Amino acid sequence: MHLKIGDIICVTGGNGFLGQSLVCALRNAGHRFIATPSSAKYDLTRVEDARTLMARIQPDVVFHLAAVVGGIGANQERPGEFFYKNAMMGLNTMHAAWCCDVKRFVTVGTVCSYPKHTPVPFSEADFWNGYPEETNAPYGLAKKMLLAMQQAYSRQYGFDAIHVVLANLFGPGDNFDPRSSHVIPAMIAKFIDAVECKRDEVILWGDGSPTREFLYVDDAATALIAAAGRYCNYELPLNVGTGIEVSMKQLADEIAALTGFYGTITWDATRPNGQPRRCLNVQRAREFMDIDAFTPRSTGLEHTINWYRTHRLTR
Repeated sequence: MHLKIGDIICVTGGNGFLGQSLVCALRNAGHRFIATPSSAKYDLTRVEDARTLMARIQPDVVFHLAAVVGGIGANQERPGEFFYKNAMMGLNTMHAAWCCDVKRFVTVGTVCSYPKHTPVPFSEADFWNGYPEETNAPYGLAKKMLLAMQQAYSRQYGFDAIHVVLANLFGPGDNFDPRSSHVIPAMIAKFIDAVECKRDEVILWGDGSPTREFLYVDDAATALIAAAGRYCNYELPLNVGTGIEVSMKQLADEIAALTGFYGTITWDATRPNGQPRRCLNVQRAREFMDIDAFTPRSTGLEHTINWYRTHRLTR
């Protein structure tokens, strides 16, 4: 076991969407020494801040979740920022962790790192076999470099690090800002707005044909803890997801029904689709966790919709 009760744990990005779920899951599992440094105090794109953070906390385990993220639109508008900040935060934090003799380093990767034309479902062995899909390649490549770094540090220094690739996340507390949100919160916000404003049409990006795989945020947190405790292969990433693929058209129909929208859904094919298909091969993850126990998409969508309706008026 690489994760023990009594360990000092640092969760970068611990105040974010996934981070809050992970911290809650760690506490529920009995962990009490958890640090969640804020970006206001520690700018991890600065090597000095990363070193200061690790030196002050002296963690046994680090979960590196801090990231600049967004949907296709945000990736296209800010590719330089997405590449630089994600690469620098990861490289600086990992190096500082190694310098401070951290026992276990867990990096959260992204399905965007996989090559555009990876055979579906995506297998870990194909991770390096091509260039990512262009609309979010800078982000995917920045995260991919963290796997390259952990491989190098593990080979040369014996550094204990793993790289976990999560399917697209969703759930309560997600980012619903239309300028930067991912597909599920963007759809939920559009459909609820249309219902409340009595509009009979919702316009969505693309042609509805791309497929994606979605993972409920609390399930992702549980999976990260399991991987931190049991996964030992620093050479290959570990895919974590449900293994269930859904088209954007089907997803839109599901969310429309759950939000009570019965108007017309129009697909704007002048907007990018992104990668044609995304679905992870999760056979290796089944060794560490009960994949079949993950929250059904319909249940997760209901929770997310209810959360948004309750909280958006107070945000």
